Amino acid sequence: MTGIRLTAPAPGWAIDADVVVVGSGVAGLTTALRCAAAGLDTVVVTKARLDDGSTRWAQGGIAAALGEGDTPEQHLDDTLVAGAGLCDEEAVRTLVTEGPDAVRRLITTGATFDTTDSGDIALTREGGHHRRRIAHAGGDATGAEISRALVEAVRSAALHTIENALVLDLLTDAEGRTAGVSLHVMGEGQHDGVGAVRAPSVVLATGGMGQVFSATTNPSVSTGDGVALALRAGAEVSDLEFVQFHPTVLFLGADSEGQQPLVSEAVRGEGAHLVDASGTRFMLGRHELAELAPRDIVAKAITRQMHEHSTEHMYLDARHFGAPMWEQRFPTILAACRAHGIDPVTEPIPVAPAAHYASGGIRTDLRGRTTVPGLYACGEVACTGVHGANRLASNSLLEGLVFAERIAADIAETRPSRTEPVEAASEGGDAPVPLLAPETRTAIQRIMTRGAGVLRSAASLAAAAEELEALHRSAAADVDAADPKDAVPGVDAWEVTNLLLVSRVLVAAAREREETRGCHWREDRPDRDDAHWRRHLVVRIAADRTPVVHRTETAAFPPVRATD
Repeated sequence: MTGIRLTAPAPGWAIDADVVVVGSGVAGLTTALRCAAAGLDTVVVTKARLDDGSTRWAQGGIAAALGEGDTPEQHLDDTLVAGAGLCDEEAVRTLVTEGPDAVRRLITTGATFDTTDSGDIALTREGGHHRRRIAHAGGDATGAEISRALVEAVRSAALHTIENALVLDLLTDAEGRTAGVSLHVMGEGQHDGVGAVRAPSVVLATGGMGQVFSATTNPSVSTGDGVALALRAGAEVSDLEFVQFHPTVLFLGADSEGQQPLVSEAVRGEGAHLVDASGTRFMLGRHELAELAPRDIVAKAITRQMHEHSTEHMYLDARHFGAPMWEQRFPTILAACRAHGIDPVTEPIPVAPAAHYASGGIRTDLRGRTTVPGLYACGEVACTGVHGANRLASNSLLEGLVFAERIAADIAETRPSRTEPVEAASEGGDAPVPLLAPETRTAIQRIMTRGAGVLRSAASLAAAAEELEALHRSAAADVDAADPKDAVPGVDAWEVTNLLLVSRVLVAAAREREETRGCHWREDRPDRDDAHWRRHLVVRIAADRTPVVHRTETAAFPPVRATD
C-alpha cells in the first residue's frame, strides 16, 4: 500500500455492504445484478446518473460469434491480429467462448437488438472483423439500449444506488485488504458530502480516461478516476500507453475541445468510403480490408493524409446510402451531423481521429482481481489482456459483460468477511495529495494532445513529461508555501488531480516503449520490435508519488497474486 490519498474531509457518514460497485455502464451494472442475484448486499455508486456512463454513447454494437458460419475461434483470430502481439490468448479465448451466451443473457435481462426479417439478430461488420458479427440496437444506438435495459433491471431489483457521487479513495483494513471506498455525494439527499461505503469487495467499473486529451469521444465524466484511485491504493496498471484514437470523429474545428460526436465504424462496415478533398479513396492498397482495417491502421492513414495535404481532416463519404438507409440504420449519427450543419445524405462528412478508448488500465487476472486484495476492476478501467496494443472494434461491451459475470462469481464464491477500515499510514509520512486548481484541466489536456496524441516521439513525450511534472511540483510547492493557495477540495479539483496522475503514468509508459505497436505510434521509432518490445509495461506509484515502470520478461502477464 502507498498510503497516498486525495486531500478530502473525513467521511461524515457510512453505510455497510458486501460489495460496492463503482460505475454504471455495462460492466458495473452487470456485476451488480449478478452479485445481488447471488444474495450479496450490493451498492452501486455512480458519478452522474445511472445512465450517464460511456456505455450509453456506444454506437456500433457488441461483437460475438452469433452468426451462421462464424465461430469463437475466428473471433479470437481477429482479436489477436488487432492486438498486435500483446493480447493474452487465454483472456481472449475466455472472451470469445463465453461471449455469445453472455449476450443471450443480456437479451433475457431486457436488451432488444435489431433483427432480420426472419427474426434472427441482425449482424454487421466493423474494422478488423472478417465476418459480420456485430449485434446492434436502434440502428446506431446499441449502447443506449443496453444501458436502458440494465438500468431498468437494477431499479426493478431495488438495488441500493448512490448517484452523483465521485469515489475518492480505497479504504483498507489493518492487513492492507480492501474495506470499502470514500466518496463525495454532490447535492442533497439521503447522503451528501464526503462519506464511506464499507465493504470487503470493491469493483471499479469507472470507464475510461479520454478527458486527458482535448478532443475525445468520451463523456465529461471520463477523467480516469478509477485508474487514479487504484494507483494511489498500490495497484498495478498496464498497457496505459495504448490509447486508441477513433479514426472517424466528426470534425468540428481545430479548436474544438471536450466530447466530440463519433461517426461509428459501422458506417464504414455498411460501405462508406474514406476520401480526401478530391474524392480519392486512400485506404485502397494500404490494407486488405481497406476502410475496415483495424482502427490504429485507419487512424494512422488518416493522420498521414492530413499531413501530406496540410489539412485538418479527411472525409467519410456515404452519400450512396441514400436518405432511407441513413434514417433507418444511422438515425443518431444523421441527427448529430445535421445538428452541426453537415448532411451526410448529400455531402461527405469531415472526420479526424480523436481519443476514444484506453486499451490498458488496472491489471487484473481472469476473475477481475487486481494486485490489491479485495479490489476488482472491470470494463475499460481494467486491463485483462484482451485488447493488447489495440482493441478490436466492439469487443469492449462484450468484455464488460463477460468479465462482470466472472467477478460476481468470484465474489459470490469467496464471500469475504467485512473488516474495519483504518486510517492511511503513508510509507513516506507524506501528507495527502495536493490538489490542483480546476482551471489546470485545460492545460493538462493540451499538453497531452500535443505531446502524447496520435503521433508521438521522444522529444514530444519528454516535453509533455516535463510540463506535467512542473504542474505536479507547483501543486506540492504551493502546499508548503507560507501563504498556500492550494485548491479547495471539491469535485473539479479532485477530477483534475486524477487527470494529472493518469497523464503522468501514461507518458512515463509511452516514453519507455521505444517502438511503434498498435495504437502507440512513435514517429522516431516507426517499426515494431518484437525482440525487445513484445512485452508489457507494468506501472505503479511509489510512496513519493513517482511512476515506477517495469517491463515484463515475456509477452505474458505475471500472476496477479502469488497464489495464482
